[in-house]
Amino acid sequence: MRAEQENAPVARDEEKVSGASPALTRLFPRTLLWQIFLLIALLLILALTAWSQIFRHLQEPARARDLAQMVTSVVNLTRTALINAEVARRTDLLIDLVALEGIRIYPAEADDVLEPLADTRPMRLLTQEIRSQLGNHTRLASRWKTLDGFWVSFRLHPDDPDEFWVMLPTDRIAPPGGLDQILIWTAGALSVALLGAFLIVSWISKPLRDLARAARMVGHGKKPPRLHENGPQEIAAVARAFNQMAGDLARTDADRALLLAGVSHDLRTPLARLRLGVEMSGAEQQDVLAMVTDIEEMDRIIGQFLDYGRGTPNEPMTHVDLGGFVGELVEAFRVRGARIRFDQPDEILEAQVHALPLRRALANLIDNAMRYAGKRMPIDVMLSRDGPFACIRVADRGPGIPEKEVDRLRHPFTRLDPARSGTKGAGLGLAIVDRILAAHRGSLELSPRDGGGLSAVIRIPLGKDTPSRARIKRSSDSTGG
Repeated sequence: MRAEQENAPVARDEEKVSGASPALTRLFPRTLLWQIFLLIALLLILALTAWSQIFRHLQEPARARDLAQMVTSVVNLTRTALINAEVARRTDLLIDLVALEGIRIYPAEADDVLEPLADTRPMRLLTQEIRSQLGNHTRLASRWKTLDGFWVSFRLHPDDPDEFWVMLPTDRIAPPGGLDQILIWTAGALSVALLGAFLIVSWISKPLRDLARAARMVGHGKKPPRLHENGPQEIAAVARAFNQMAGDLARTDADRALLLAGVSHDLRTPLARLRLGVEMSGAEQQDVLAMVTDIEEMDRIIGQFLDYGRGTPNEPMTHVDLGGFVGELVEAFRVRGARIRFDQPDEILEAQVHALPLRRALANLIDNAMRYAGKRMPIDVMLSRDGPFACIRVADRGPGIPEKEVDRLRHPFTRLDPARSGTKGAGLGLAIVDRILAAHRGSLELSPRDGGGLSAVIRIPLGKDTPSRARIKRSSDSTGG
């Protein structure tokens, strides 16, 4: 859910830049793999279509000459056989031609019903070649009376007015193999070419997918695995530059953490001595209390810098009972005098968490609630279940946060002075909580509370095998102090 929310603004920005409507975005693929694959497929189809048309254009005249030579030979042989055959044997000759060669011979009549050949370029070429060899008086048809075939007229003698029709089977005129076989071989060749194109594009896009995955890990503050620097020269150069960048960022984070740890040690030691000196100075109690409060605030700000500088938690995740986990933290605040009401469900809610960072995030929210709402106002902490998520709600009765300022306050070093004046801090509390919850694949939701105040809700995914066990309900109205 969180990843979809983070990617949604990026997708909208890309649509604005490209000018593409949402309908077009859904219609056409967005991935490099399918865009290049479809482009190569289109180019292959166009190239194959153009090649077939060129081949047909160049092959049709030669095929027309061959077919015309075959037809002319059949007609001439038939004429010669009829001329030289005895009159009594002509009937047997015609029967043999039909039985052995499929050639039929009929006398032409004035009322013959003919159907002309198809008006296509191959047939026009074939007609021209046949007439050039047999004479311009030669007629051709695709049907004579009710019989379909390739019909050619001829005369026994050039000056003889009587004509005959000779019919050749249509399969002798059709292309060898037939249209079905041509389509099958064409589809097979195209499939092999498309498969090769898909493998090539997939081989090129895989390093880019690995690069995108590593970039997302860097964006979430994690250290990505080193990318392979092989493959095409350009992709290898990008992988090499990314590996160098990731290494530089990791060293920068390590140096920052070391610097913050050193600063914390160097500052907190003199602060401790300063507090001891103030308490033993013999000044008035009111002045001592004010100075000690300022020293504690400085120490808290240093702690916030350290928490923010730690980045993503590195400790292993542990399986915890959230009810007992939150209850122990609430009890620790009660011991310090905080008025907190804690409510939890009857069932046991368990999750895999980074225990110490999550405790720090929840403590930040309770500290903020105590600071802004005042120590006299009770704070409500509630644990509940929302589908596959556990919700930990911290609600106070302070001045609250306007809804339009919620997103801005998630950024580090940001404070809302008009709404919560008189407060101190570095503006890192919510940024720390947001970063810790991102490591848990959770979220922080801030909203106004009914009746005034702020409601901060931590949502973290529950364990997949969370058992449904009942717990002994603790008192929800007990408050500290």
